[in-house]
Amino acid sequence: MTAPKLRFEISEYKARLEGTRKAMEREGIDLLIVTDPANMAWLTGYDGWSFYVHQCVLIHGDEDPVWFGREMDGNGARRTIYMDESRIKSYADHYVQSSQYHPMTALGQLVTDLGWSTGSIGIEKDNYYFTHAAFEALSSTLPNASFKDTTRLVKWQRIIKSPREIEYMRGAGKIATAMHQRVAEVLKPGVKQSDIVAEIYRTATRGVDGFWGDYPAAVPMIGAGIDASAPHLTWSDRELRSGESIFFELAGVHKRYHCPLSRTFYLGKPEQKFVDAEKAVLEGMAAGLEKAVPGNSCEDVAQAYYTAIERHGLKKPSRCGYSIGLAYPPDWGEHSASFRTGDRTELRPGMTFHFMSGLWFGDWGIEITESILITDKQAECLAQSPRQLIVIDQ
Repeated sequence: MTAPKLRFEISEYKARLEGTRKAMEREGIDLLIVTDPANMAWLTGYDGWSFYVHQCVLIHGDEDPVWFGREMDGNGARRTIYMDESRIKSYADHYVQSSQYHPMTALGQLVTDLGWSTGSIGIEKDNYYFTHAAFEALSSTLPNASFKDTTRLVKWQRIIKSPREIEYMRGAGKIATAMHQRVAEVLKPGVKQSDIVAEIYRTATRGVDGFWGDYPAAVPMIGAGIDASAPHLTWSDRELRSGESIFFELAGVHKRYHCPLSRTFYLGKPEQKFVDAEKAVLEGMAAGLEKAVPGNSCEDVAQAYYTAIERHGLKKPSRCGYSIGLAYPPDWGEHSASFRTGDRTELRPGMTFHFMSGLWFGDWGIEITESILITDKQAECLAQSPRQLIVIDQ
């Protein structure tokens, strides 16, 4: 089998591994079991739609990581990871979705065979891919180990992006820009939501300027009319109507790196409440972006936004941003830093966030957001869609 085409230099993977080892040492972790597919990809390069079955990466001592997964996915590992054949371990198919066997018992046996069955083992307890049954099976197979929750250990290592990661995210930003441009071109009364989404997917996968479009960690989220009061609904076949708003929360994606972007459109002359909300949101975003510089904190950005919109009589009870980057379904957030009160994470160059300034009310909503890169000076917007309520003339 020919060598895999890696998305990063091996030296970058090694640097990521070294930072992770130092974090393990600070936490007193002897063995780290990484089950989040984004963390697995970041550490080793592994990329495959195999996260619906149990898989992981093992980090121990100064050795290269071990990839562990379903036997049929072993070739996927050979095609995407930087480690050699000796670091690929698998389990047989009778473990898959069985009421008699569990892959974590096979993992426990592997850990025992490698001589790593005692000491402190870090596991990602609070993620979508490691279940209660998985923990029960693993812990019963490793009775002499102690377990510690390391859900966010690797996630915090990922928060500052490398130059290559930033290149990929800028490419994703170009795709996100093109997606919203296409929405503006096809949006009109009488068009079905599902037909617009078809155009979104076509634009997203074709890509822009040599940046091809990868699949998103979350599907397009759409709120038309009263449905705009709910931030996480998807599309239907309902036709768009004159005199209503519709927001689209979409992400351009390149090589698993995401650039989310939301815009709200209005079909016809906007109601005054939308004009007023647009003014408040844009003032809030401008205030937040002014604070999005090195040395300030995530809380500083959030407080600037909240203060600005409150001058207009509006409140946002939820956070107004979160760290983004490499992601797999079901969401594109990194689950580390957030723009919200109490998050004193210091902003540093190379951090990337979705400035989620959306507002949702009882029967309407408005979303105008930006994905940003923290630079040495002012924040850089990764997409270039007009930051405004976009009016579609009838």
